Amino acid sequence: MNNHYFTDNRHLPENRKEISFRFWCFSLAFMTDLGVFSKSGVDFGTRVLLNAVSKKSDLLGDALLDMGCGYGVIGISLKKAFPDKGVTMVDINPRAVELACLNAKKNEVNAQILVSDGYQELRDHTYSDILTNPPIRAGKKVIYAMFAGAYEHLRPQGNLWVVIRKAQGAPSARNYIASVFGNCEIIDKENGYFVLKAQKALTI
Repeated sequence: MNNHYFTDNRHLPENRKEISFRFWCFSLAFMTDLGVFSKSGVDFGTRVLLNAVSKKSDLLGDALLDMGCGYGVIGISLKKAFPDKGVTMVDINPRAVELACLNAKKNEVNAQILVSDGYQELRDHTYSDILTNPPIRAGKKVIYAMFAGAYEHLRPQGNLWVVIRKAQGAPSARNYIASVFGNCEIIDKENGYFVLKAQKALTI
């Protein structure tokens, strides 16, 4: 049986490892483990997404959701850089969420972190920004549900930020997001990774 990072991997043995990551002027440390995404180091897609968002940080609102947070790199890095913003982090994998909680404490940031299958535990909550490096191996049905659910959980004029490789379906993901939001732009490209941004329309 395959042990995917987007499932409950608590049955696996522990083999925790500390990795380092630099974002802006901050040196961060993260504990990783077996059964979580990119356990050996922060993946390139996450780096591309964080760099793109930091360039357009004036567009960030006050309530951020890291969807599929893994061990917490995106949410914790943004909370460290923008301590005045509220950050929520969710993942379906309880082991990843446990690590994200540990890493938030390790890096001295406060965030709401919980286990959730997509938006299931966030029914009554909305956000100014939803950010995701989606679990491509979970399949198109899962990641497209993340994109569609983002529309329901964003405030008017809120933004969805997505990083995805061109070879893993960035063009079709862009088309799908545009069909949901009515817009989707490529705000950055690096080594085959696209950063997509869509904005929820202001309702009158």
